Amino acid sequence: MSEKSSKPSSKPGASKDQSSWRENLQVLVIALVLALFIRFFIAEPRYIPSDSMVPTLAVGDRLVIEKVSYRFRPPSRGEIVVFDPPDRLQELGFTTDQAFIKRVIGQAGDTIQVRQGQVVLNGQPLQEPYIAEPPKYEMPQVTVPADAFFVMGDNRNNSNDSHVWGFLPRRNIIGHAVFRFFPFERFGPIANPLPEAIAPAQGNRLLQATDG
Repeated sequence: MSEKSSKPSSKPGASKDQSSWRENLQVLVIALVLALFIRFFIAEPRYIPSDSMVPTLAVGDRLVIEKVSYRFRPPSRGEIVVFDPPDRLQELGFTTDQAFIKRVIGQAGDTIQVRQGQVVLNGQPLQEPYIAEPPKYEMPQVTVPADAFFVMGDNRNNSNDSHVWGFLPRRNIIGHAVFRFFPFERFGPIANPLPEAIAPAQGNRLLQATDG
């Protein structure tokens, strides 16, 4: 009696499992690519490691940093920017992966100085309700060069900013803070108020008083 040889048939469940595994892998790869694309080109999360931006931002705050708009326009006064340390800070030992966060005070062509506890922008002292306290130092007048910015921390007397190391090149800017997602009790958009100049008469009195 002859017997016909037969091949073992594959189980239907096994092919379904393989197909499901491949689909899950494809979804994972796509999600990873999208996450990397968003992080490098659109937005990324950051946390605040120091108190240089108190009271606006506290140590441990988690922020969303938007990275697209500066491809089409320069940073504006009042915006809180995140940036790679410029050359002067790298000379002092900071590495390129130690991002800083400060507020833009001056743009290219602006003159900045600190006198009698006030920041003076283009000859006019500024009203800055967002700072922790008035600066306790003096800084002679400087002019912001092209493609650069003058940035300061809101905690003026405890901030490693442009009054210490100079101007911030535009190429070093990563993006600006737009949203705080932690802690939850302060969940919401980040306000970027413009520094406002005091009325000219008041500004003139202050500047005249310092001349003597």
